[in-house]
Amino acid sequence: MSSTLGQHEMASVEVSGDNIEASRVSGTSVYDIQGEKLGSIEDVVLGKRDGRVKYAILSFGGFLGIGEEHYPLPWETLKYDERQGGYVVGIPIEQLKGAPNYNRSARPAWDDPDYGRGIDDYYGMRPVL
Repeated sequence: MSSTLGQHEMASVEVSGDNIEASRVSGTSVYDIQGEKLGSIEDVVLGKRDGRVKYAILSFGGFLGIGEEHYPLPWETLKYDERQGGYVVGIPIEQLKGAPNYNRSARPAWDDPDYGRGIDDYYGMRPVL
């Protein structure tokens, strides 16, 4: 079976527009609305059945990965800013510091609907139906 893009064409495709591979999202910087770097995206959480990105895991705090906390942000709270080359979140740092989070050694209960609902409620997000 042949692909519609040849090998040469695939190599020359640049990441632009509205689509990006999940592997490129990981490590992308996240800024507040004043342009201060908050941290970076550690991972993304996808819906198994609908394939939608549910949360971006913001990693911040700590030093050289020690003491870092991970903050699940509803994907809708992030806006990509090409000028900064990263995502901007309009959440005050004080609110973010009180948000649901976990440390590197913990594993969130993604299969528990109450866990996701708690995150969405904290940020005032309504579930997408």
